[in-house]
This record gives sequence, C-alpha cells and structure tokens, in this order.
Amino acid sequence: MKKGKLVLLGLLTLALVPISCNEDFLETQPLDSISADATWADGALAQAFVFNVYASLGYGGFEEEGLASLTDEAMFTHSGRGVNVITEGSLSPSGTGNVNIIPQWNELYLAIRKANIALQELPNSTFDNQTLKDRLTGEAHFLRAYYYHQLMRYYGGAPLIDAPYGLDDDYSIARGTYAENVDFVTSDLDIAISLLEGKEVTPGRASMLSAMGLKSRVLTYAASDLRDGPTASAKSATLGGYSNLELVAYTSGDRDARWNAAKTAAKAVLDATTGYKLDLTEPASAEEATETYISIAMGGGSAVGDAAARSELLFERTHSPLFTQESNWPLGGIHQGINNGPNGYHNWAGNTPIQQLVDDYQMMDGSDFDWSNEEHAAAPYENRDPRMAATILYDGAAWKPRPDDVASIDPYDEIQTGTYADGSGGIIPGVDMRDSPIENWNGSRTGYYVRKFIDPDPSLVDNQSSAQVVPWPFIRYTEIILNYVEASIALGDEGEARNWLNKIRFRAGMPALTSSGTELLEDYINERRVELAYEEHRYHDARRWMIADQTLGRGIKVMKVTATLKAGATPRTPYQYDTSVYDYTYTVVDNNDNETRTWDDKMYFMPISRDEINRNNLLIQNPGY
Repeated sequence: MKKGKLVLLGLLTLALVPISCNEDFLETQPLDSISADATWADGALAQAFVFNVYASLGYGGFEEEGLASLTDEAMFTHSGRGVNVITEGSLSPSGTGNVNIIPQWNELYLAIRKANIALQELPNSTFDNQTLKDRLTGEAHFLRAYYYHQLMRYYGGAPLIDAPYGLDDDYSIARGTYAENVDFVTSDLDIAISLLEGKEVTPGRASMLSAMGLKSRVLTYAASDLRDGPTASAKSATLGGYSNLELVAYTSGDRDARWNAAKTAAKAVLDATTGYKLDLTEPASAEEATETYISIAMGGGSAVGDAAARSELLFERTHSPLFTQESNWPLGGIHQGINNGPNGYHNWAGNTPIQQLVDDYQMMDGSDFDWSNEEHAAAPYENRDPRMAATILYDGAAWKPRPDDVASIDPYDEIQTGTYADGSGGIIPGVDMRDSPIENWNGSRTGYYVRKFIDPDPSLVDNQSSAQVVPWPFIRYTEIILNYVEASIALGDEGEARNWLNKIRFRAGMPALTSSGTELLEDYINERRVELAYEEHRYHDARRWMIADQTLGRGIKVMKVTATLKAGATPRTPYQYDTSVYDYTYTVVDNNDNETRTWDDKMYFMPISRDEINRNNLLIQNPGY
C-alpha cells in the first residue's frame, strides 16, 4: 500500500513539471471525422462531401411503399402504414400520413443545407483541380435545384435559402412565391448546365443533360393548369379561395410565354442527345416492343435485355451489386423485387397495379379496351399495347422459375391470381393470390403484380438470396419528349406533337395517332400515363392537370379471375393456364378490404407538418389546410 502511494505521488509530481520538449502532440486530430479545412483542401474529400449531398436522394422511387399507391396506378397491399391517411383525404398538418413516400419538408431542407455548404466552400477550396472543382460546384447547384423542385411540387413555394445558417443568424424567413421558386431553381440549373458542359458523364451523378432535363420538367410544371392562378381558381373553388395563392401558382403574367419557355427547354434536350429506338418509321412488332420496354425498365442493370437502353437515362440512382442478406425486412433499392413481387415467390406484393391502369392500355390496333366488347372481355390480356405485358404481371403471364418449395405447385412458372376448378366440385387457389398456401398475407388484393423494374433474370429466383441492381430513372429522355409534346399542344403546334408522340408509339408497337384538338390532348394524357407508369409522374401529372378527382377519386377496381372446366375436360394437375381445358371469367369489382379513396381539393398540396410550422414561428403557411 505504501509503495503504491509513492508511485502515485511520483506521477502527480511529473505531471506538474514543465515540459520543454515539442508540444505538438497536444494538437491531436479526431479519428472519426475530418476537419472542414482538410475537406476543402483535398479534391477527393470535397468530392466525398458532395456525394453525401446525393445521399439524400435515398433509393429514388425504390422504397417499400411507392408513390404509385397514392394514384390510380396501384394500391399498397399492407394496412397500417398511413397510406390511407393520404388517399382518404384525412391528412392535416398534425397528421401527414405515411412519411416514407412523400419527401418530408425537414428532410429536404437538411439536403439543401448540405448543398449550400458545398456551394459556400467550393469557391474558396484550395485543391488545385479546377475541372473537379467546377464539376462539384455544378453538381451541388443541380442537387439544390432538385431538392427545391421537390419542395415546390409537393408543397408549393418554399423559403429560399442560398447559404448555410450559423448559430447566431436570424432564422426567420417567409416562404417565397411559386414564381420566385421557379426563378431560383432555373437559375441554379442554368449554372449547373454551364459548369457541367463537357464534363465526364458518370452513371448516378448529375450531368449537363440531367440539369437540362430537370429544367424542362420544372418549366413544364410551371406552365400547367394548377400553377396558373386564374385557371386553378376557375377549376377549383378551394384554390380560388386561397388568400395566398401566389405561394402555389402564378397570379399574373403571360402563360403562353411560360409554355414557350417549357417547349424551348425540352427541345434543347431533344437536340442534344437521343433516346432508345425512337427512329422507327412504323410500329415495331409486339414481341420486339415488349422486349424493348423490358430493356428500358432494366436500364442496363440486368443480364436480361439490351444494355443499350441505358441511353434513356438522363439522371438515375445506381445500385451496388454488393449484397448482405438482412435480418430485418428490406426497405428498397436492391430489394425492389422482394417488396413488390408475387407471394408465390416469397415476395411481399407491395404496390400492386389496379384495374384502372390495366384498362388504360389500348388494343394493338389503337382502339380503347372496352369491357362491353365481348371479345375484349373474354380475353382481356390478349392483343394489348405491349407496354402492358412489360409493366404488369396478370393471371397466366409467364414469369421466373419458382423457388424449390413452390415448384411442385406451379412447375410451369406462370402467375396464378385466380381460382380454378379442381374437377371434384372444389377450387384450386392460385399460388399468387390471397388464398394461396404460400404466405397468403402477402398476396395481391388486386389480381395483379407489377413487373416493371423487377429484374426478370431467372437466376434471381425469389429475390431473397441475392439482389437486383436495376437503376431508378429520376429523369429519362422520353419524359422530355412528352414535355415537349405537351407544350406543343398547348401552343397549337399539333403536327410537331403528333410527330414526337408517334416516335414513342412506334417503339411501343402501336399505330400512329391522327387526332387533333381535345382528342389529341386526351391521347397525350393517356400516352404519358402508360409510358411513365410507376415512374412517380402520375401523382404530379393528375394534380397539375387538375384531373385528380377523376383519377384518385375513382377509388380502386380489382380483378377476380375464375376458371371452370369445359365439358368433358380433365383438370390440369398441377394447375396450368390452358384455354382448351378451362373457360375463364374475368370480373371487375370494387376493392373494399383495404382503403376507401376520396378526393378533396385541399389534396392538391401536401400539408407542412405542425412541427415545422411551430419551429418556424408561424411564418410557414399551409394553403388549403
């Protein structure tokens, strides 16, 4: 004990002795972070910071719950996620419903702050690669514009903040008008276009074409009905009653000038690059068109399809081939197949197509599908627009090999969402329906599954033991064509509109349109609907065209398929789709077991949450709530 005291006393004495040697060891650096000075003095570290700004993009549209399920494209299979709060119109500042689908106000501003830090620091950065510095600055301008465009299209005009706040700054700032937001975003994009011109194009990173494409979208939205105050007020008493309409729309100015700006921005993209297979002079065959649209959906991220279809992508979310099987359920990205595939493959049927989407795919001759037509009703999946087969899995559709434990039930690898006579007075439930013997709680409620964006590679059998790397298309070339068509129609240039629409239709195996006037506009709206299905456009298009009451407001229709034995026929065991053995009946019914949809004009915009209103000292206003 005494010896221990002497040792302790010696250490304390040593600690009090002045040290005359070098004191640099006191200037230690943290091991788990990098200083700001170091970050902006090194090109690789500065690039890593900007990559972190990209991180706020998340999985793109490959989240477990999809925006399609807030539209007349799909419904979300699983209850209790707050989706119905949005689709049933009960959302409010105090209850905004599901927070995974809609980009949240605070999350977008966190991303904007990161972009603002980069834009503040890059001009004074000391690394000597000017090309990299310009590229990173251009990317930061693009990303700030992208996050502001998200704020604008979900919430309306937002507070415009172009520099990171310090601790002692005044945080009080009112929302900018919608017009001011458009000007701010397009200014950022013009800078990005200038700085990114001639720079290397890297999948997953912004390029000059990314910025040009986003500018086309922003200006197309800005010219639309919802964003023109007089038009919006005439179409909606709710919007007409807003005391602060300027937060969500232009209240003055020349709308034709806005359409001309949108047309010019879109044409600049069309002149700068080309898409995929848009040079046909007549419709492709149905088989070729189906393969083309599978390739477009894969975006070069699958062993199946033509990798050249990547040329459609102007800005995408790439995914890594690295995969670690998770103990918790997957959330998105590489798990798109698990989230949305059939339960007969041990998948979860997340965002399943509804009948209204299926019905809007035309017949191959260009006529509308019609349930009152006996031939159509008897074989509703035959002779349809090839984009349907590339987008939707329906009863009898061929799909991937079944997992080993399911192959004995379905050795033919066909989707089964119906009920089939067993020859003894009973029925065989389809392995992919909600009465399936395989995880019935994950069965589709609509009679369909989405195929688009799920890798059809047969080596990815159940999507559980490996993962897909299909990219998410934030912006693709064909969207810009459609923007150009819309502006051309608005400005009366119908010949140009038909010319570009028919490029898309020929690629899809569909005949040329010859319509004009109101009919041409309706054809365009439907063409955009089926071309961009599941790409997060329908939610915004229905609102900006102010037709959401006719889309979401229609509720949900679903399909019931039944098969009875033909006279004298012997049932297929195991069951297989066979029109020589079975008579199939297709019945469209209302969905009544998951959500009841409605429309209220306040739903044109998402409410800003009560927490954000309180945090910003009531300077944030919620039009319509």
